[in-house]
Order: sequence, then structure tokens, then C-alpha cells
Amino acid sequence: MPEENAEFRIPKKVIMAGYAALLALGLMIYISWGLMYGSWNVFDRSNLGIYSVTVVLCGFGLVGLVLYSLKDEQPQN
Repeated sequence: MPEENAEFRIPKKVIMAGYAALLALGLMIYISWGLMYGSWNVFDRSNLGIYSVTVVLCGFGLVGLVLYSLKDEQPQN
């Protein structure tokens, strides 16, 4: 039976790489969709689905990168 307080720590570089991959994937989807279909108009209703996927991926990527780039402040005793 494993210990109750056992924690598995993922290195910060791995997490930052994952968020950077989300950001890159969102940008690649946006650029490839625009190149394949020639639709760069964000306000066109027929492209709403692809832009919503792009915004979610890029949003999570940016927010994750910003949050993990903040320095951890250790409280002093």
C-alpha cells in the first residue's frame, strides 16, 4: 500500500514545455486553417468553431506560461 503523503513532482521545465506546446498547437491550427481555406475573417460565423478551438488552446498556453514563469516566493520563518 503506498504512503498517504507520497507526492510525485513534475519538473517545471516539463510543465512549461507542455504549455508552450499548447500555444504552438493553437497557432499552428489557426495558420493552417487560414492557409487551407483562405478564411482569415474572425467575424465570419462559418469559422466560429475553429476560432473557438484556437482561442482555448492559445489561452491555456499563455495563462499557463505566465503562471509558471512567476517566481515562487518562499515564506521566511
